[in-house]
Amino acid sequence: MTLSVVIVNYNVKYFLEQCLKSVFAAKTEGFELEVFVVDNNSVDDSVAMVRERFPQVKVIANDENVGFAKANNQALKLCTGDYLLLLNPDTVVEHDTFAKCVSFMEQHPDCGGLGVKMIDGKGNFLRESKRGFPSPETSFYKISGLIKLFPHSKRIGAYYMGNLPEDETNEIDILPGAYMMLSRKAFDAVGLLDESYFMYGEDIDWSWRIKLAGFKNYYLPEARIIHYKGESTKKGSMNYVYTFYNAMSIFVRHYFSGSNAKIFNALIQMAIWLRAGVSFVKRIVAQLAVPAADFALSFAGFIAIKNIWATYRAATVDYYPPEYTWVVIPLYILFLMASTWLNGGYDKPLRIGRILKGMAIGLAMLLAFYSLLDESQRYSRMVLILGSVWTTISVLGIRAVLSAVNVDGYALRARKRKTCIIVGIGPESHRVSDMYKALNLAPTVDVNTTETGRLSELIHYHNAGEVVFCAKDLSPEEIITLMATLKTTGIEYKIAPSESDFIIGSNGIATDEDILAVDLDTVSSPANRRRKRLFDIGTALLLTVLTPILIWFQNDKHRYLGNCLSVLFGGKSWVGYSGRKGVFSPSDIVKEPSETLASHLNYKYMRKYKVSTDWAILSRNITNI
Repeated sequence: MTLSVVIVNYNVKYFLEQCLKSVFAAKTEGFELEVFVVDNNSVDDSVAMVRERFPQVKVIANDENVGFAKANNQALKLCTGDYLLLLNPDTVVEHDTFAKCVSFMEQHPDCGGLGVKMIDGKGNFLRESKRGFPSPETSFYKISGLIKLFPHSKRIGAYYMGNLPEDETNEIDILPGAYMMLSRKAFDAVGLLDESYFMYGEDIDWSWRIKLAGFKNYYLPEARIIHYKGESTKKGSMNYVYTFYNAMSIFVRHYFSGSNAKIFNALIQMAIWLRAGVSFVKRIVAQLAVPAADFALSFAGFIAIKNIWATYRAATVDYYPPEYTWVVIPLYILFLMASTWLNGGYDKPLRIGRILKGMAIGLAMLLAFYSLLDESQRYSRMVLILGSVWTTISVLGIRAVLSAVNVDGYALRARKRKTCIIVGIGPESHRVSDMYKALNLAPTVDVNTTETGRLSELIHYHNAGEVVFCAKDLSPEEIITLMATLKTTGIEYKIAPSESDFIIGSNGIATDEDILAVDLDTVSSPANRRRKRLFDIGTALLLTVLTPILIWFQNDKHRYLGNCLSVLFGGKSWVGYSGRKGVFSPSDIVKEPSETLASHLNYKYMRKYKVSTDWAILSRNITNI
């Protein structure tokens, strides 16, 4: 066996299918190829897709997410190739990528590890194609942001080896985990990936061990791939920040000692807290900015209305007591905003009807509550009504301003969709164009050319927003070359695989099912996330209060109160799904489900969520909390 390819997958079925198509379309004349796919308990039917469409692939289906390093090791133990390749599922390889890499390694016996030139889904060169060793100084320049100011400096830009040309073969320190090829001799010398890294850092560790074993790592720009980079991760999240920098901390503990290790670890811990703090503040500001503006403008209007009405009614602005101004009115506003939130008025994209409905329901409930109060506590029905009307107007006014300045998610009218250029030949381009029309994605223009100059003119003439390449008509080499050449146009690039009903791009996947899913009750929709969280809080409070009674019926009494409190404070949900922590899972609706049934129930739960499903699962397992 010449080459063993290992792909670890987690919930990126369409990317994986595209990747495998490119792998088996690659030229492998003169050598044998074996492919492993290790699935980390995906719920998107990835395993079924691979087994059905790529029966030659050796599949390892885990029943839990064991992490990147451990999953790769499962396959690496079974590989028989003279060369071993770790390949991300969100990649596309050229026809001659494997052949060029194997040939290079055969001609350079000192080459233990090899990386290639990577471009992202927008045609941009990915700097992590060639990286330097993350020493304390190098890491400081990256963490502090100085690398952005001097990206080509040999010293300051050393993290990405910015002084080395992107189109020149060179020896490098760190190989990219998205495409990491090792010789059998190097693998036998360094062994498996270090499983103390769950995700991130294992590529740095492996690359460093290759150098310690006396081999060299090389960057080969003649071999290219597309890497859609980060489709499975959210890099702005606090979890990503912790996981990434904690991996660096593990690396330091393994290979540094003494005062240097302590200093470096201190810097890393500072970076974790700094980045996490910035991420937290940005998230809070983003979430509270609009509600805070709503409250402030509403309060100002309420006060103005109250003063005008007091002057009209009693000829003095001091007619109402201070508690009415500083307690009752703020409660009115908060209640109106809460009603609007519960009715989806704060969800994106903006829907004016949800705001009007939420405000109307809130006002009706306030008036009903107002009528039940004692006469001495009824300050003014007129101020309540006029203030609520003003709150509605002010909230809509703020949305109008946000729409006018093009803030994402607040458009009051649908923006004109830019044209999509379909690059293909004959029937295939028509098929993709018909798919766009059927899904109402964007107006399309079919073109029968792969000339860069001609495409640039067409993009400019039609004011195109995206370009879709038909994989049936264009080779990966042609697609990658066009993406790299046209990258300055600032448009989105997508690929339409042959004989597939999906279109893949840097922003994700467009499929018939996914487009229609906008109108489905998916568990990830804002409304259902809200309903699910309210259900968790309400039931957790109830079960916590009933602890003295229910705990005696539990099969494991030690877990009961801990799980109730964990759900109450958001550490878990009663029903978890797709990696989300839960006391139970969707498959707990039945007893001892098969692996296939469990996967189906999980997928169905995510696509068509109902609060009643959570209640049914919780009720059925009430003695196993």
